[in-house]
Formats: sequence, C-alpha cells, structure tokens
Amino acid sequence: MSKFGDFGGAYIPETLVPAVEELQQEYARFSQESSFRSELESYLKDYAGRYTPIYHAKNLSKRIGGAQIHLKREDLCHGGAHKINNTLGQALLAKRMGKRRIIAETGAGQHGVATAMACAALGMKAEVYMGSKDVERQRLNVYRMKLLGADVIPVKAGSRTLKDAINDAIRDWITNVNDTYYLLGSAVGPHPYPTMVRDFQSVIGEEILEQMGVPDVAIACVGGGSNAIGTFHPLYNKSTKLIGVEAGGSGLDSGLHSATLSAGRPGILHGMLSYLLQDDTGQVLETHSISAGLDYPGVGPEHSYYKDSGRVTYSVATDSEVADAFTTLCKTEGIIPALESAHALAEAIKVAPTMKASEDIIVTLSGRGDKDMDIIRRYYEQN
Repeated sequence: MSKFGDFGGAYIPETLVPAVEELQQEYARFSQESSFRSELESYLKDYAGRYTPIYHAKNLSKRIGGAQIHLKREDLCHGGAHKINNTLGQALLAKRMGKRRIIAETGAGQHGVATAMACAALGMKAEVYMGSKDVERQRLNVYRMKLLGADVIPVKAGSRTLKDAINDAIRDWITNVNDTYYLLGSAVGPHPYPTMVRDFQSVIGEEILEQMGVPDVAIACVGGGSNAIGTFHPLYNKSTKLIGVEAGGSGLDSGLHSATLSAGRPGILHGMLSYLLQDDTGQVLETHSISAGLDYPGVGPEHSYYKDSGRVTYSVATDSEVADAFTTLCKTEGIIPALESAHALAEAIKVAPTMKASEDIIVTLSGRGDKDMDIIRRYYEQN
C-alpha cells in the first residue's frame, strides 16, 4: 500500500482488491507511455484550454496593500474549474483499460460536469452520484450534467452531501467492478487515486513555475484537496511558503465547519488513512460550509503528510470571510470566483498586508462562481 508517511494506503473490502490492483498496474503502465501522455496533452491544450493564464490582480493588490496578488486562472478551464485536468486523464485511462461505464461522485457539481464533458468527448457514458442537498443548491450544474449526457443519481442518505455521494459510488463500484471505472474527483480514496489525481492536477503548479518562476507564497483552498495538491506538489522543494485554506464555516468553536486538518485527527474513511472529522467514538461528524465543494469530513492523505511534516500551513476561512472575499474580487477585478476559491482569496487578503510590495502571492482560483449565485444571494438575504 503506497503511503505518504503514515497516511494513505488502501483500506478496502476484499471484493475491490482486484479492481484496485488492476488500476495500480494499468496506471503505472499507461502513465509512462508517450502516446498516452501526448494524447492527454493534446486534450488539455485543444479541449480544456490550457495553459491557463496568471493574472496580476492589480486593483485588489492596491486595495489590500502589501504583496502583489496573482491569480492562477483555473476558472478559465473548459467547464469553469480545474476538475477537467483530472477527468480527462482518468477517462483516457479508463478507455485504454477497456472500461465503458464511468461512475463518479460530485459535491459542488464541478467534478460531475467535468466528468460528463470528458466522457462525451471520448464517447463514454457517465453516471454521477450527488447528495440530494447538493442537488438542490447546485441546480445549474445538475442541468449541465444532464445536458452533457450524464445520468445524475441523487443520494438521500446521511448528510446528503459529498461524503454520502462517495459512499454510494463505492457501493456501485463494488457491485459492478468488472465493467465499471470509478472516476474519483479529488486526491482522496485508496491508492492509487491520491497519486493519480495529484499527478493529473500537478499541471497547475508546473505552469506556475514556467509562467512566473518561484512565488513567495502560494495559496489554495482545501476540501479533498485536488487543486491544492496540484499547486503545492511541484512547489514542494522550492522556497515558496505554501498555505492551504479549509472551510471554517461558522467557526471552529461552533462545530459547523469542514476544517479537517485544523480540527480533526487521523482515521480511516473512503479507503484511506488520513485526518478525519470524527467524534470520541470514531463516528464521522457532519460538516458545514458555504461551499458545497469543501463540505467533506476527510482530506487527501498527502495533505495530512504535508501538515505533520510542517511543510504546508493550513488555516481556515469562515463563511463570512469567504463571502466578503467573493464580493471584493467581483468589485475590484470583475472576476466572479467559486466560493471554494474564495476561501483562498480570503487568506490572501489576510496575508498580503504582512508582506512587502515587492513580494508575490499566487492564489489558485480553482473555479468560477456562476454555480454559486443562488447560494451567495441567499447568504446575503439572511445576513
């Protein structure tokens, strides 16, 4: 079982062992083939729209003071988020493995949309599990998935959010393991998923290095942690200060948050050993966030390793701080960020004034905020 320090591994039922072992072997084989890499690069360039630019947010930087804030514009990827980097990679892998049925889970809906897009482009069928709570608060993305040919399956169990969607997707995979590929959306789950997703998302950090060199600070939001691990991994051995920002919700003391690394402890969830929000008896706690994409009680095992090693600092942004950052970017730069991305922006707004004007912050703007209009509208109506 591949691990990141003490974290990771593959804690799975016996019925899934052959499928996971096959996935490990096939990823190790195909990821090294030049034809696979060139095909993926072609789709990333001509279909997903990479490279994504780095934008110097001059108005925001002037307003906040201190360091210069730059945005890595993953919101400009096809579909509106970084998720397409991973779905194209995994869908190509599934096709080479001879799988024709693709299942996925989604929280905010961006991974579901990106899965539907990749499958449509590659001539494959997608079925997406989504918590019924998220179905309601992300109706636009539900419609987009259906329009793109995917079947959306509402999950009504538990908290009816991302955790429960993953649970049902795994149950489906166990039942249909021979012909089904599970296209996981974040850097979580049993090995090799955290490594695969990290590899496919590392295009973010690699482009940052090519486009601006080594930044002084890099900031990204963390739920499961795919956009953050894609940003941090290529910068890990550089001098950059790395900051991951979790969903502080109503505050850590309230219990209504999704700050796994800040308030959790190690445990096993969805086939991995990682930090986990759990009670004294080991039961998984329900989570809260203004953003559906960060509403998850676990986190990628590599992030857990980064936390314990001290290489990455993990902080939190509350719903109110996120809403303020969201509207601030809209008004200063004419860019509507995803609420997930606004967590990273909130941290940049705190950090920039403590730095010099000659220093640079790069914020991974993981997605755009069209999907969040109803959520932010209701938030301001209630507050």
